[in-house]
Amino acid sequence: MLYQIISFLLEVATGLVGSACLLRLYMQYQRISFRNPVGNLVFALSDWLVLPLRRLVPAVGRWDLASVIAPFLLKLLQFFLLWLWAGGVAGVQAVPVLAVFGVVSMVITGLIGMLLIYSVLSWMQARSPLSDVLERLCAPLLQPVRRIVPPVGGFDLSALVLLVLLQVASIVMNYALPAVLVML
Repeated sequence: MLYQIISFLLEVATGLVGSACLLRLYMQYQRISFRNPVGNLVFALSDWLVLPLRRLVPAVGRWDLASVIAPFLLKLLQFFLLWLWAGGVAGVQAVPVLAVFGVVSMVITGLIGMLLIYSVLSWMQARSPLSDVLERLCAPLLQPVRRIVPPVGGFDLSALVLLVLLQVASIVMNYALPAVLVML
């Protein structure tokens, strides 16, 4: 029971900070201003980790590599601590693999959450700084789906289709992880 509690708390902490780092990366890539409540939150959660990493890892073009490495390091720390807590006898080679899968899972979960919030806010027609930022973040993801799936009865189903595809990707990840771990 204690292991599950510690695992859950580590997952929440790494998920929150790691997601903020990944959102920072995506907002920078989309050239979205950080002068809004979402940007302020992202900076508050990720500055302590990303800024020191930037001294070691330079950006490549529009890609802030420190914002990519930060979630990986968080997941690496999370799984290493859980490995130690479980006894740390064998299987340390699985820790980096678990960290990579953890980051990919974090990306999928973050996209699902972002699309759900975007969908709910689009139904309410509420104009706020949050809805404007979400519109700019979700539009590039939804454009390819909108080209394939036309509106049905005046309703845009592209977010629903993308959510289903992300869930399928999550299922594939959950089946791929044990297969990869067996090879180690």
